[in-house]
Amino acid sequence: MKITLNSLILLLVLAVTVFAGAIVNSFSVSNLGDNIQIEWSTGQESNLKDFIIQRKTIQSPNYTDIATIQPKGNYSEYSYIDRAAYKTNDVFYLYRLKIEDNDGSTSYLEQSISHSISAVKRTWGSIKAMFR
Repeated sequence: MKITLNSLILLLVLAVTVFAGAIVNSFSVSNLGDNIQIEWSTGQESNLKDFIIQRKTIQSPNYTDIATIQPKGNYSEYSYIDRAAYKTNDVFYLYRLKIEDNDGSTSYLEQSISHSISAVKRTWGSIKAMFR
């Protein structure tokens, strides 16, 4: 049996994109005005419990869960807008998509983004946070 280079590359890509309970076709993090948009799409989903979006800064040691998204089923597109990112003074974020199965196994996808916002908006966000 002869394996071509294209076949080998395809097998490696498929092996990398199969995560706990889901085949993830794409995962991206992008600036959306003052917010950050996290998007991903899946192929086959099986035994999938949740997608958990996590965020941290370079300075913070641990990720924080910011949203839990319920799976929709095979071949779905997902989107989440992080409206709270501007409330800190850090401008470099790491986002992670945690994929949880019903059997407890997990997988992760990670993206980083540089996010800047005006000092006025950052100050206003800090003032609003003081009165919550």
